[in-house]
Amino acid sequence: MMTLYNETCFECSKLITNKYSTSFSLGIKAFDKGYRYPIYAIYGFVRYADEIVDTFHEHDKQRLISDFRSETFKAISEGISLNPVVHAFQQVVNKYSIEHDLIDAFLRSMEMDLDMKAYNDVCYKNYIYGSAEAIGLMCLRVFTNNNHEQYEALLHQARSLGSAFQKVNFLRDVKADFQERGRTYFPNIDFNNFTETDKRIIEADIKNDFDNAFEGIKRLPAGTRLGVYIAYVYYLQLFKKISYTPANVILQKRIRISDTRKMSLYVKAVLQQKLNVI
Repeated sequence: MMTLYNETCFECSKLITNKYSTSFSLGIKAFDKGYRYPIYAIYGFVRYADEIVDTFHEHDKQRLISDFRSETFKAISEGISLNPVVHAFQQVVNKYSIEHDLIDAFLRSMEMDLDMKAYNDVCYKNYIYGSAEAIGLMCLRVFTNNNHEQYEALLHQARSLGSAFQKVNFLRDVKADFQERGRTYFPNIDFNNFTETDKRIIEADIKNDFDNAFEGIKRLPAGTRLGVYIAYVYYLQLFKKISYTPANVILQKRIRISDTRKMSLYVKAVLQQKLNVI
């Protein structure tokens, strides 16, 4: 019956992923079957931690994130949790030897969002490492399946991909972060006077991350390459759309890619793989 419980917990994380993100859901479906449950488990875990910070406004967020942290490490130590999301996650952590430092870095970034409203250079880099790069490294542990040499060879490119995704999210969500949450991630940027020059500087940094990440994607294990590439092309398309949008407009609305466009990008990525483009 433990097998049934484990499968049910992974299915819960799969449901969370499908509900919250069409982009990552389609990417995960392109993985070989053995990789899907572990990545669903990682996404479900980080998604719910993020919900504590950005959604549960009528509750004690500090206590909730503290409890979530304690519950997570207790589950990893004991190998079980009655929280299905945490239970699925702890199985992945233990099976693939995911470093506890990565989990701690992620949770510290979530805690930063509870009270930090403006980020300097150091805090910005620390936040991106914990909230995005560390997640990419958790996934890389799964992709490389305890092959430490392969993991180390792809580590920097995995960090670049996570960094690119997070910075694109910051630009996409700048209206909500700045106007609704009073939060600004990009250091030394005044969003009361956000200029095209400011935007181009941010975009040049993101492009560098994307370029570096692509080199790593081409060297991923075959069963994961297409799924990661699909997420890459989704975010790259979103980045291009944001790049074409004036600075004043992204302060007024959230830029997105339609589901129809995502499907066309999906089909194109599959064809590119068949033609050995990636």
